[in-house]
Amino acid sequence: METQIKSSSSPQAENRLDARRWLMLAVVLSAAFIGTVDEFIINIAVPSIEHELHTNFAEVQLVVAGYTLAFAVFLVTGGRMGDIYGRKRLFILGVASFTLFSALCGFAASPLLLIIFRLAQGIAAAAMIPQVISFIQVNFAPSERPLAFGIYAAVSGLASILGQVFGGFLLTANLFNLGWRSVFLVNVPIGIIALLAAFPLIQESREQDARRLDYGGAILLTISLFLLVFPLVMGGNAGWPLWSIICLLLFVPSMAIFLVYEQRLTKQGKLPLVSLGLFRQRRFPAGLLTNLLATMFFGGLMFLLAFYLQTILHLTPLQAGLAFLASSITFILASSINPFLFSRLGKWGMSIAAALVTLAYLLLVLSAQWLVPLWGIVPLIVALFMIGFGMGSLVTPLMNKTLEEVTHQDVGTASGVYTTASQVAVALGVALLGLLFSMLTTSGGDALHAFVITLLVTTLLSLVLSLTVLPLRKPAGS
Repeated sequence: METQIKSSSSPQAENRLDARRWLMLAVVLSAAFIGTVDEFIINIAVPSIEHELHTNFAEVQLVVAGYTLAFAVFLVTGGRMGDIYGRKRLFILGVASFTLFSALCGFAASPLLLIIFRLAQGIAAAAMIPQVISFIQVNFAPSERPLAFGIYAAVSGLASILGQVFGGFLLTANLFNLGWRSVFLVNVPIGIIALLAAFPLIQESREQDARRLDYGGAILLTISLFLLVFPLVMGGNAGWPLWSIICLLLFVPSMAIFLVYEQRLTKQGKLPLVSLGLFRQRRFPAGLLTNLLATMFFGGLMFLLAFYLQTILHLTPLQAGLAFLASSITFILASSINPFLFSRLGKWGMSIAAALVTLAYLLLVLSAQWLVPLWGIVPLIVALFMIGFGMGSLVTPLMNKTLEEVTHQDVGTASGVYTTASQVAVALGVALLGLLFSMLTTSGGDALHAFVITLLVTTLLSLVLSLTVLPLRKPAGS
């Protein structure tokens, strides 16, 4: 059955307590799980792919980064298409396509085919992932959303852990002598089960006054995001060649053209791809900025920390992975207990979480500079525990608060913009902090000194998180 949900939910819709909604949540989260796993599981399979398909460095880069590139570029369009054509319809299309292209990746006979299918996988993920947030926003009452978003964050955190761990297990087990192909084929049964469950459990919803997609805006935004994301994910490893700088410079006028075009459509009474009214709300831009900064700092530091653990502390990849497990475990824990924790902390919850993240980064600085040489890796593990708990305590309510004032008419677009910001933020963090670290090492400093300075700069910058969360403390609509 299909329902066309208006831009503001009715009391009856908000108070539905049927168990089917929670079963629906399990179904959509299974898709979010495999979509997130595929960002990480490929890393462990790279050596096997190189050996069997005889790939060069550029091809390996595209196999790994192509998924992220396509995913980030098409997220907003995927979210808006759900608003217009139906969120269930887009979700099912996304899951079916993702499952199909996962199978094709598993049977790819050449690097070119694998790259093409990975790009298609990313586009399929961009169709299904924004609908997950939309389903939560549309089907759950405001009092239930913190728990639903907490479960979503916990599942995403678990997927990021299991991605590389499960990938290592599959390669070691070498089931049916599939080798690296199993990291893609494992998605197929999960996708099929999600599809079979989606038809009876998910209720269709869409914007009441559905109109055609803003194709001009979709094309302009796709070009703009490509000009930003492609050099960020590919330029660093290539040494920032001229083409990457040109792309980044072209991003600014390209995005300006997109915004002018969207504003003109709005004045004409047409439905733009991105409603610029979202950015006139108090919560959405504040939450988006907080998400962008928090994810950028975290993503960049995790990238540099991997270098520090293996190159400076000389840990094995397995030992480094176990160290990262500390932050992942506490992230999942914080996401799971967040609704209960914040019911006690009230409006100060996100401010406390932001402060905890900054303190954890400071402990990381102290550990790298002084504590690790004295006490070994224990202080570093404590800092990672704190980082994971702080980030889990911040990002879970942040998503809920950011989208709280968004109407159902724009929830798909808003979820796409929010998720795109997260993807871009990680790429920005890796690029900017990696560039700072590289500049410090090439200017004569040793790697440890460069790492500590980069950490310190990030710690100081993270203080701004305590300011960006302030607009989110006031009750919705105030």
